[in-house]
Amino acid sequence: MKPGFPKAARQDAADSAAKSAVVLLSGGLDSATAAAWAASEGYHLSALSIDYGQRHRCELDAARTVARALGIEDHLVLAIDLAAFGGSALVDPTTPVPKGRSDDEIGHGIPVTYVPARNTVFLSLALAMAETRGAGAIVLGVNAIDYSGYPDCRPAFLDAFQEVARLGTKAGSEGHGITLVAPLATLSKAEIIRLGLSLGLDYGLTTSCYDPDRHGRPCGRCDSCLLRAAGFAAVGATDPRMNL
Repeated sequence: MKPGFPKAARQDAADSAAKSAVVLLSGGLDSATAAAWAASEGYHLSALSIDYGQRHRCELDAARTVARALGIEDHLVLAIDLAAFGGSALVDPTTPVPKGRSDDEIGHGIPVTYVPARNTVFLSLALAMAETRGAGAIVLGVNAIDYSGYPDCRPAFLDAFQEVARLGTKAGSEGHGITLVAPLATLSKAEIIRLGLSLGLDYGLTTSCYDPDRHGRPCGRCDSCLLRAAGFAAVGATDPRMNL
């Protein structure tokens, strides 16, 4: 019989895993805030960003910049070509990104910027990375209030994927499963921005636009830009990204 770790050592290892996390880092406002929150809570972070063929590719540069600013050394940018499937304005440049929609229009229905199964794919990859890193959590910046109608941002989806993580991993089968942590899930955009500002996060490093110009400047009219602008206006702050 192989000797085991002393009880204290086992507990130290468990504590270390519990405070290690993989953060899904897109380079956007929400994911950067979630990462900053996790860092402030004492998590040792690895970051995963996905190059999925998105038209707003400047977000990958933003993700790298945010990771450096937060001191995340283990940052993987993984290429998965969801553009091969099409089905979304975010991966198909021939499909126009909606612009100038009203709050009511943004709040109803699923827009053409929805990328089929994107969060399911991303969370599966983050789950694999968390297992290989020995991390006890996945941190993600999904939000169920200002979320543009995406079904894979809702609490019910996260609850379902939590069960997938428990049943479908070695870690889960051994009783020390990987927990999904979504600190922004029930916050408004204004509350998210207020949180980030309280943590000293530089939002000038982030990008939210679905259809930026070739220099990465935001269009100011897509759903994501409008939600971001409303959030900054609600907290009485200036969005540093608009000064680029």
